[in-house]
Amino acid sequence: MTTNNEPIQWKTTIIVSKSLKNHEASRTLGAQQHRIRFSDNVESGVIVFPSSGTAFLFIDPQEFPEDLEGSGLFEKIETFVQVHRNSFLLLLTPLYGKRELDTLLAIQHRFFGSNLRILPVRNNAELLKGMLTIAKATGKPHADRIQDWLSLTRAHVIESSPVWEMLRDTKPH
Repeated sequence: MTTNNEPIQWKTTIIVSKSLKNHEASRTLGAQQHRIRFSDNVESGVIVFPSSGTAFLFIDPQEFPEDLEGSGLFEKIETFVQVHRNSFLLLLTPLYGKRELDTLLAIQHRFFGSNLRILPVRNNAELLKGMLTIAKATGKPHADRIQDWLSLTRAHVIESSPVWEMLRDTKPH
């Protein structure tokens, strides 16, 4: 039995690229009792949360040369965005120097208007926190609860707002 002060343990199935089998993120997710499925069918560096329909691609700018055009980075991201409708790029940059900011800017310009969302993270803890928060918030039943809460909040604001009250009282001419 949980009390109001104890968080409810959230567990889900996660599909992880075999290239991340020895990555700290995979080990941490396993330690949190999530059901991890390693797959060769998922692109290198990708983690997928089937319950929420979200996919995350890990990119470390240090892995790519200065010239991003010829590095294959954009092609890898393009393939990722085409395969996954709800896609997030986790840009792992412990320090934000000129090179990291140039990489972020180049990716933003190249994929502006696409369904790719970019989340810069400084370390594995931020990477996991961001990924789990997004996956949990977009998956059922949490997304339904958030939608219900937003509807109740909206109704409350409309009911108690003096502006809405004034608008209701005025009669159109």
